[in-house]
Amino acid sequence: MDRAHGAALQLRQLPPTSSAHPLSELPFSYKENLIGALLAIFGHLVVSIALNLQKYCHIRLAGSKDPRAYFKTKTWWLGLFLMLLGELGVFASYAFAPLSLIVPLSAVSVIASAIIGIIFIKEKWKPKDFLRRYVLSFIGCGLAIVGTYLLVTFAPNSHEKMTGENITRHLVSWPFLLYMLVEIILFCSLLYFYKEKNAHNIIVILLLVALLGSMTVVTVKAVAGMLVLSIQGNLQLDYPIFYVMFVCMVATAVYQAAFLSQASQMYDSSLIASVGYILSTTIAITAGAVFYLDFVGEDALHICMFALGCLIAFLGVFLITRNRKKAMPFEPYISMDAMPGMQNMHDKGMTVQPDLKASFSYGALENNDNVSEIYAPATLPVMQEEHSSGGASGVPYRVLEHTKKE
Repeated sequence: MDRAHGAALQLRQLPPTSSAHPLSELPFSYKENLIGALLAIFGHLVVSIALNLQKYCHIRLAGSKDPRAYFKTKTWWLGLFLMLLGELGVFASYAFAPLSLIVPLSAVSVIASAIIGIIFIKEKWKPKDFLRRYVLSFIGCGLAIVGTYLLVTFAPNSHEKMTGENITRHLVSWPFLLYMLVEIILFCSLLYFYKEKNAHNIIVILLLVALLGSMTVVTVKAVAGMLVLSIQGNLQLDYPIFYVMFVCMVATAVYQAAFLSQASQMYDSSLIASVGYILSTTIAITAGAVFYLDFVGEDALHICMFALGCLIAFLGVFLITRNRKKAMPFEPYISMDAMPGMQNMHDKGMTVQPDLKASFSYGALENNDNVSEIYAPATLPVMQEEHSSGGASGVPYRVLEHTKKE
């Protein structure tokens, strides 16, 4: 029995890059890595296609009078179905592969979005202009693909059954408790500066998102693993830790989405995508290494190659998102002086409306009791009637001034 156990252990610890075995004879842990990676890649690819389909549907119906006209289109419902299918694939991938492998594979969605954007672009470019405009996207896609290959090849090969006992043991271990203490202190400090000191820097907001996201992926792997074991016949739903992890998963995901929504209102989406991917991936890999001990037993070469794959993927995502178009700022009002054919009425101190003291105020009226009458709102200019019979030309325009009683 001991010899058989030793032989099985040696077979389990074979390096994943070995080509001596066909796919059907590979160690079971490596096959699990491959299944998890394929599910994650498939899920992110389908989610990217779904988002682009829904975006295409919203663009086509932008001028519709019905604000919910997209509900009546098959394209939008197809996008919703594909999104649910993709998210299900990503969720299931956490049950098969280590967390440190699944998290960086979200770069696949960035690669897919860049390729879809280039294929379905509507502008017509000359070949030279096209290559010059999208050279960064091509280089970024290539680097992200190389980094993804290195991640899958040299990912941690540790696998543990997500039973209630194992998860509880990791949850009360001193390395994870120390990590949680540091993360809670850092999160509370960032939240204090964000709320009380108005530190709305993108790094502060996305660090809050990344800290919440690290707990989200940790709980997602626990919930997905316990569900898969329950489906296989080893029921895990009677453990209280399952429901604790489920509540933490939902809560952290909701607050993470709230901070992302606030960041999207202040910063460009391409900057959020690149910086958020780098920060979230780094902190999530650290959380997985502490909680699930992903890198325990791995040699230095595999760890260094895995880190190199992460760096290359980071650079690729940064180049892809850097090449996206930036949205043009919207002007909230039109200056009346800029309107053609409109006579300038500010020469004699007669204003059309009060000065704007705040942006996006759209000329809201203010209390003018203490303001001189010369700055009071004036009526629209009207043509002065000609009463003289001699044909003398009068002033073509006059302004009707009113007292405060009127």
